[in-house]
Amino acid sequence: MTSNTFYILINLRTQDGFESFGKYNVGNNRKSATALFRQLKGSHDIDPKTMLTMELEETVNGLPINLQMIACTLEELAYNTKIIVKETFKYLNLKGTR
Repeated sequence: MTSNTFYILINLRTQDGFESFGKYNVGNNRKSATALFRQLKGSHDIDPKTMLTMELEETVNGLPINLQMIACTLEELAYNTKIIVKETFKYLNLKGTR
């Protein structure tokens, strides 16, 4: 049986639509991935002016499923990246003690 994997993707609007240019693997635990995504800054209102988005994606049997998406500014993207790296560092370095 294969396990599902959760990712946070970073997307940038181009003339052809949104292009994904960053992808963080945030593990196999839905609760942890969702809790991490909830810490991120941004708006759930995606409109035609939105330039940057972040989305929580789950892979099921190798197929991606978009779970949540937020629009963010460049400043929010920088903050969000810091949160993702900090939480990933804690998980990878403390997982043996949980």
